[in-house]
Amino acid sequence: MSGLRLQARLAERGAEFDLELSSGDVLAVLGPNGAGKSTLLSLIAGLLRPDHARIVLGDRVLTDTAAGVFVPTHQRGVAMLAQQAMLFPHLSVAANVAYGPRCKGQSRTGARAVAAHWLRAVDAEGLASRRPRELSGGQAQRIAIARALATEPDILLLDEPMAALDVAVAPSVRRLLRDILHTDHRTAVIVTHDLLDALAIANRVIVVEQGRIVEAGPVRDVLTSPRSNFAARMAGVNLIPGVVVEPGVIRTPWGSAVFGTGGPESGTGAVALFTPAAVSVDTQPPHGSPRNIFRTTIAELEIHGTAVRVHGADQPDGSSGLFADITPAAAADLDLVPGREIYFAVKTMEVQIHPA
Repeated sequence: MSGLRLQARLAERGAEFDLELSSGDVLAVLGPNGAGKSTLLSLIAGLLRPDHARIVLGDRVLTDTAAGVFVPTHQRGVAMLAQQAMLFPHLSVAANVAYGPRCKGQSRTGARAVAAHWLRAVDAEGLASRRPRELSGGQAQRIAIARALATEPDILLLDEPMAALDVAVAPSVRRLLRDILHTDHRTAVIVTHDLLDALAIANRVIVVEQGRIVEAGPVRDVLTSPRSNFAARMAGVNLIPGVVVEPGVIRTPWGSAVFGTGGPESGTGAVALFTPAAVSVDTQPPHGSPRNIFRTTIAELEIHGTAVRVHGADQPDGSSGLFADITPAAAADLDLVPGREIYFAVKTMEVQIHPA
């Protein structure tokens, strides 16, 4: 397998990326709709021509605008898997999987052998003679995975591969992808909105917002100590940005102080993180030990597992509001409804301060 080095700018979409993957890395790309995630895949695949870029896969230069190099998509050693399987409807399952090897010059016999191998690998050998219209959604996606891997790509690009699957089917396809990618040490990039994809399949993650990578690192690090609002929401934690003014204290962009533990030196950017379970809710200013008190307005109430999740209004800088998880009984006793003014309180020891 091959590593990837990408530096690219596409002014038309306001995108600029700087990314490096080692051979065998599986990268999850997270971010809100329209952030530029699919643009990143298209740049790697050669479906978009950047204004300025150098993209190297293994020891092959795929794009180098300074040198006038732009390798066509079909010669890049890239396979792409989308939400829909997009199998050829007039071909059998076996012929669909054999199509790529045949296009690369293998004999019919060789291509059939490759197809049989990958159909076994995705546990779909018994589907070889079927046509795509005879397959369920999960079966079709398994065949699409086999077809993509049958070309022996240097990198596999996956664009929301589980999005169109039934919730009962997605876990088995997710496990299949994880087993194949990790067993064969394949390099892959997976765009997803589902935290489970990142946790189950990837070893690294980036967060893309407004065409830029705003956060990157091992999956565990990003999801346990997020630096961006989007990653914090996915990880299910509250995040408040600021600057350290003294040990254990940050000052937010709107002038409030947040007290916690840990953190970098004074004067450096930081984020305060705390779980929604650590937040108490009241309709009156709380008394007692909590040093962190946030006045807000209820934006939304939702059931979250066995708790009621109370969403506060957006923060003064426009970023996502804080949220708390409380019991249904507490929500009823407080008579919480959207639009009501409330107070969130969090003890200092519940707040972790990390470098931004």
